[in-house]
Amino acid sequence: MEITKYISHTVTNLKGIALPFLLAFSLLHFPFSESTWFINYHIHIRNDLPLLKTPPETPNLFLDCKSQGKDVGDKLMLVKQDYTWDTKINFARSTHFYCVARWVDHKEITFDAFRAKRDESRCKKYHNSCMWSVRSDGIYFSNNNATWQNEYPW
Repeated sequence: MEITKYISHTVTNLKGIALPFLLAFSLLHFPFSESTWFINYHIHIRNDLPLLKTPPETPNLFLDCKSQGKDVGDKLMLVKQDYTWDTKINFARSTHFYCVARWVDHKEITFDAFRAKRDESRCKKYHNSCMWSVRSDGIYFSNNNATWQNEYPW
């Protein structure tokens, strides 16, 4: 009986010491700085599709963007129009926005517009912005507004 009480007392004392220590240690060694939690990331999606046979004032791109907890909304876009929103990274670094892009009467694709673990560092390089360009051969990404890479071919 005495051994059981001793073990129970020792475990209780360790919890009181170990838990605060582990919490402090994990915060000090978290994979990104505390300021990351407060950064607004700007997501920009630009319609760079060709007009083809539609008049210039006719939308030719439909976007529907959302995350698990937030629907950014649907948007019919004209050529050269920009669709933007901001987000912050949650504590678990699981922030994720995806979009369905439909080139009217042509093609449709779903793509990840923002994934925290992928984008937190690459989008910091240019004013905390993730820039996307919807083109005739796919969805392009840039983190400097000069170099573009086709990350989601149609």
